[in-house]
Amino acid sequence: MGNCWGWVAPKPDTTTSASDLSKVGTSQATITATTSSSGSSGVSRFSQFTASSGGDPENANTGHILPLPNLRQFTLAELRAATKNFRSDSLLGEGGFGKVFKGWIDDKPSSKNGNNSGTPVAVKKLNSDSVQGIQEWRAEVDFLGRLSHPNLVKLLGYSIEDQELLLVYEYVQKGSLENHLFGRGAMVQALPWDIRLKIAIGAARGLAFLHTSEKQVIYRDFKASNILLDGFYNAKISDFGLAKTGPSESKSHVTTRVMGTYGYAAPEYVSTGHLYVKSDVFGFGVVLVEMLTGLRTLDPRRPKGQENLVDWVKPLLSNKRKLKNLMDAKLEGKYPSAAAYQIAQLALKCLALDPKSRPSMEEVVVTLEKLESSRPERAPEPKVRPARLGPQKSGLQNLHNRSPLHQRQNGSMAIPHQGSPRMR
Repeated sequence: MGNCWGWVAPKPDTTTSASDLSKVGTSQATITATTSSSGSSGVSRFSQFTASSGGDPENANTGHILPLPNLRQFTLAELRAATKNFRSDSLLGEGGFGKVFKGWIDDKPSSKNGNNSGTPVAVKKLNSDSVQGIQEWRAEVDFLGRLSHPNLVKLLGYSIEDQELLLVYEYVQKGSLENHLFGRGAMVQALPWDIRLKIAIGAARGLAFLHTSEKQVIYRDFKASNILLDGFYNAKISDFGLAKTGPSESKSHVTTRVMGTYGYAAPEYVSTGHLYVKSDVFGFGVVLVEMLTGLRTLDPRRPKGQENLVDWVKPLLSNKRKLKNLMDAKLEGKYPSAAAYQIAQLALKCLALDPKSRPSMEEVVVTLEKLESSRPERAPEPKVRPARLGPQKSGLQNLHNRSPLHQRQNGSMAIPHQGSPRMR
């Protein structure tokens, strides 16, 4: 996460202790699942569980919500050991909150399997001078600590010790959608059409789950870099530091300080501070356009008039011939033109200036699932081919999937693109 516009740095909290976590669970109203707003009865298929119920978390259409965070509390010593004392070769990247390290949590402390044994995790460590601070740390714990869904990244635990704030997440192997769409080099594999559709459906299901809870959750920062991909290219929404509980039944929106990322934030939110549930839908529409075109939402290096992707292509998406010219060249023409056109029309609906005119995320999921079910066959998932080592032998390169937060092979860090600054 980058620097933000409109944010006042909180005063340092020197009295924070582990007991403060109890405040997190009660800082906002308890969330329970409810019926879909689109039906008069029956439970939404995206929020099927109440806080006390069970369910199969592996079902792509379901999730559950706990009344309070259910997280493991790690000691600082455990996380130092897991990340080799936060050593530079464990560093995945850095954002506004702080640095993110890869670590290994040994479920059996007595194990003697050596380094890199146990469960891989991502450990986010707060910078002492971070402008985001404990407020966003608490938001992550409050939301991700209670929300469980296959398309949300799992928050496994936390540490709050010696004025150090840390969060421990599942490690997601293939990094961010942003890197797969816009990254360069041999490490980055172009995403075929079917995988892009799969990712779009997964991300849409995650947002639909958030939006259909009784106390609707507005994610507020939907963008390609916050969509992580597991080993099977299942999308997982990450980074809930800006999430907000939605408006009460008597109101259509909540009014809050404008925070998020330029290029993805809905126009009504940027101009008025009015945050609607369907403000997230606008961000989803932006990501759909990025997935179609392979272009960033903001890029000052493009020709004049094309710097803002949505402003540039929005008038062109309804024209099939012009859409064909806009499609990502990395697809090499291997996509169903009819489906691409339908997704372009869905993106246009999501990008409507009036939030009331945008579809709900449930409607978005239904549209995308129909396209998936109508395709003739699934394309193979991208794979890394073995490298040729010589005329007589070959072998696998020592490759690591990386996101923009992963370290490059030459030891340098991948620098996130600066075209979409955070608004804080």
